[in-house]
Amino acid sequence: MGTPEFPDLGRHCSVQHCKQIDFLPFTCDRCDLSYCLEHRSYIKHQCSKAGNNDVTVVICPLCAKGVRLIPNEDPNISWENHVNTECDPSNYDKVTKKKKCPVRRCKEVLTFSNTIKCKDCSVDHCLKHRFGLDHDCPGPKKPATTSSSFWATSLLNVASSFRENRQVARDGAGLRRSSSGSAGQMEECPQCRVNFSSVTALVEHVKKVHERNSQSRVLKMSIDVCPKCGRGFRDPVSLVEHVEKDHGGTSKA
Repeated sequence: MGTPEFPDLGRHCSVQHCKQIDFLPFTCDRCDLSYCLEHRSYIKHQCSKAGNNDVTVVICPLCAKGVRLIPNEDPNISWENHVNTECDPSNYDKVTKKKKCPVRRCKEVLTFSNTIKCKDCSVDHCLKHRFGLDHDCPGPKKPATTSSSFWATSLLNVASSFRENRQVARDGAGLRRSSSGSAGQMEECPQCRVNFSSVTALVEHVKKVHERNSQSRVLKMSIDVCPKCGRGFRDPVSLVEHVEKDHGGTSKA
């Protein structure tokens, strides 16, 4: 048995009617005897010391799951318990169906060694169709805008436009009050000393009469509004005198 270099290489199977020499024998972990490939299991060599260590698993033809047969129990009972509790026929296709290349008329089965994921469309293809031109790649997918970010942007835009509109309305109200504060209030042009009944008329006058070199120069003026009655004043001193005279010396609204 063995070779001159390795005299202890190989052993005969311990089964009496077999006695086959095996150079890679299996040693039973219960009876410590050597067996060939055919008689390596507890059942095949009828191991008397197997006890509950003997584990037998059969594959369910309905769901492709392994069903363990309990020792000293009828296999039919174990099978019925599996069918009534955990058997799922929909799992059969997931286990047995092999993934193939999605390219039309390509029947290449995708395995670990021949699968390439496209960087643009993130779809697995075979080596033959790994390039974008070979599988009609649609290109990278555009990131979908989530509803939360969309509503947040919309709310920010609405809030911004609301503040702008309120500021414009407030400025317009101040100008209207300054132009129609009282019947005797007149707006005077600082250049030609001509009186106008409204600020709009004064601005139009400056544009038409006092523009030079074909460039429109609009008179810039700041109007201070009385917080009590809303009347407008171009001169802060006039506003203070108005508050002291008409509102008892207080400017609180």
